[in-house]
Amino acid sequence: MFCVIMMGTIIIIRILFISLIFCLTDGGVPVSFIFGDSLVDVGNNNYIISLSKANFYPFGIDLGDPTGRYTNSRTIVDIIGKELGRKNFTPAYLNPTTKGPVILQGVNYASGGGGILNSSGQIFVGRINLDAQIDNFANTRQDIITIIGFPAAMKLLENAIFSVTIGSNDFINNYLIPIISTAKQSLVSPDEFVGSMISRFRTQLTRLYKMGGRKIVVTNIGPIGCIPYQREVNPSAGNNCAAFPNEIAQLFNSQLKDLISELRTSLVGSNFLYADAYNIFVDIIQNYTTYGFENANSACCAIAGRYGGLLPCGPAARVCDDRSKYVFWDAYHPTEAVNVLIAKRLVDGGLNDISPNNIRSLV
Repeated sequence: MFCVIMMGTIIIIRILFISLIFCLTDGGVPVSFIFGDSLVDVGNNNYIISLSKANFYPFGIDLGDPTGRYTNSRTIVDIIGKELGRKNFTPAYLNPTTKGPVILQGVNYASGGGGILNSSGQIFVGRINLDAQIDNFANTRQDIITIIGFPAAMKLLENAIFSVTIGSNDFINNYLIPIISTAKQSLVSPDEFVGSMISRFRTQLTRLYKMGGRKIVVTNIGPIGCIPYQREVNPSAGNNCAAFPNEIAQLFNSQLKDLISELRTSLVGSNFLYADAYNIFVDIIQNYTTYGFENANSACCAIAGRYGGLLPCGPAARVCDDRSKYVFWDAYHPTEAVNVLIAKRLVDGGLNDISPNNIRSLV
């Protein structure tokens, strides 16, 4: 009888403990596990040896501190979290404080310079590509199981939102790198290169599913030919976006959309969403004055170049007075004002923005 009472007490204590842990999450807001590149990195690169960093002025100028975000303030995933009711930012995996009960609120694994292919971003020396980010998530998953037990951990993962924003570096800092790109493109056609990306991405997304991910939002590649850097290195485009980078981005996006549809069908219980950042960003660039912007082709944080895209943003750069009037923060990344527009359309937008439903419906 005593053993039965003790066992019952232990079970009750464990249930109360798990309930307490879940109360520590952010007000019932869905847990988020975030993977990607500099568009959604919130500081992981602060903790590695890398030429790709954003933990210095003027990055974060409107956030109050250069946290490692590659923009003037918040990233797209920061804003999505806010739209869903989250009070705190999802922390960077490599931040020493991201441990214990904190991980039950979600973790950000994204890394500036990271790509789908492990060969991408080598120019930065240090970066965390998607395979390694998923390895890091595997560590988090095991820690969650240790804290709350396997059944509760699987339930947490089943209801969590997995966000994947990656692929631009596979083009910008791999296939399209000036000088060496001509040689690479003569050996590997765009179709072959995109095919290798899609094949690897299929394996990576399937791995997330096998580790418990069910609600997985995959963002396509934006119009990379329109960023200030690509405008600079493609002067023949004149005042227009560079055509070839946009063409191969669209080639990838078309196959990615098919991949997402395939995975939704083949992986039982999965709920993959295809987020069309390309469509949203093109709309903003083409109709920038309608959205209140005054400049849609130049970097707000600029050092050299017609569009301020020849050199990365840094302490020596000139910074525009009103960041809300610029589409681009630096040579590669959008301003917070654009991130807000994209985030809101992914949360509440229609089928032209995200399919087969939006993020709020996913929640």
